[in-house]
Amino acid sequence: MSELELIMPKMGESVAEATIIKWLKKEGDKVAMDEAVLEIATDKVDSEIPSPHAGILTKILFKEGDVVQVGKAVAMISSEVSVNGKSTDTAAAPVKSESVHAEAKKTPVSAGVEMVKSGASGKFYSPLVRSIAKQEGISIHELESITGTGLLGRVTKNDILAYLPMKGKGGAGKTTQPEKTFQNPSTSNGSSHAKPTISVGAGDEIIEMDRMRKLIADHMVMSKHTSPHVTSFVEADVTNMVLWRDKVKGPFEKREGEKLTFTPILIEALVKAIKDFPMINISLDGTTIIKRKHINIGMATALPSGNLIVPVIKDADQLNLTGLTKAVNDLAFRARNNKLVPDDISGGTYTISNVGSFGNVMGTPIINQPQVAIMAVGVIKKKPAVIETPSGDLIGIRHFMFLSHSYDHRVVDGSLGGQFVRRVADYLEQFDMNRAF
Repeated sequence: MSELELIMPKMGESVAEATIIKWLKKEGDKVAMDEAVLEIATDKVDSEIPSPHAGILTKILFKEGDVVQVGKAVAMISSEVSVNGKSTDTAAAPVKSESVHAEAKKTPVSAGVEMVKSGASGKFYSPLVRSIAKQEGISIHELESITGTGLLGRVTKNDILAYLPMKGKGGAGKTTQPEKTFQNPSTSNGSSHAKPTISVGAGDEIIEMDRMRKLIADHMVMSKHTSPHVTSFVEADVTNMVLWRDKVKGPFEKREGEKLTFTPILIEALVKAIKDFPMINISLDGTTIIKRKHINIGMATALPSGNLIVPVIKDADQLNLTGLTKAVNDLAFRARNNKLVPDDISGGTYTISNVGSFGNVMGTPIINQPQVAIMAVGVIKKKPAVIETPSGDLIGIRHFMFLSHSYDHRVVDGSLGGQFVRRVADYLEQFDMNRAF
């Protein structure tokens, strides 16, 4: 009998572990190739892990609630089983046995915390949700009454945090105590600078960061400590791009079934500039420069929770505008509906952030490590401008947009950083009004 390991997959460059939320199969169950075996959660995405081959789930190595390192085996799957002493393929194998069911029922459900993993309804509660519930004095009965927005109605951390203000009289999470003073603890970045003293007055609300926000905060501080940031700005006349998109967006949607936004057009120009300046598409490991072969564009996406996630368009230089549009729309939709898988957020080599979607004119983005540069694009605004013509200068109304390019000054000098953002602007300004879509 051949046994193969089911490995916890890579979650992304900044994620080294994941929590097992739910086993979808039991020991002894038959598993088809690409069939989901378990549900996991990282700080960025919830995902189902499929089996890479068909067989029988012979051994589960970790319990629900366990945190598992990327690359470790979480289960064993046999490619064949022994029946009456004879080897046979899994298609003829029994799906499960009563002893397996009995063993599964004996599995402890506490996972090291006092609150049970599931209530009478059968809903599973993640370690983070149980921890918040325990800290806030929320009973399993109360948890059962909370409407979950997660997968299969699971209560998420956002659901329980939204419930807290309604718990008890006067709302939870609001302090009515006399003013207190807290000394902000040192952060994980190793800084020896004195931290400011924070005063909390009567009526102030104390809100604990969720785990994802804590990781984002740590990642941003780490990036600023790692890379000396420099930002160059260019204002681009994007009139041709705007007019072309206005002209073709209706026919494009009718033909492709996709809405044509500005994002794929901007990514197309960005990719062209990266091919012109490949030393933007690098990472730095100590004093070693890693020049990336693939151009994988991360697109910063705001979530309904207010947190940020960066799904990645792999090999963006191999896609035409239609392909980029489909990729952008698909990733944005799945990000906002918590449907991304770990591979969707890994492997980025350059990131773009559309601060214009919030009505901002420009921004100074923080580099998404281990990349060395990031671009923010601002809102498109109409402005009066001087238009040069063969018969003289005229005043006209044009569409302008600011591009902000932040880069790691250890490896990207002002010349390269400035030329790169200027080249992106050039591609946008020279947009062909007569191009097909």
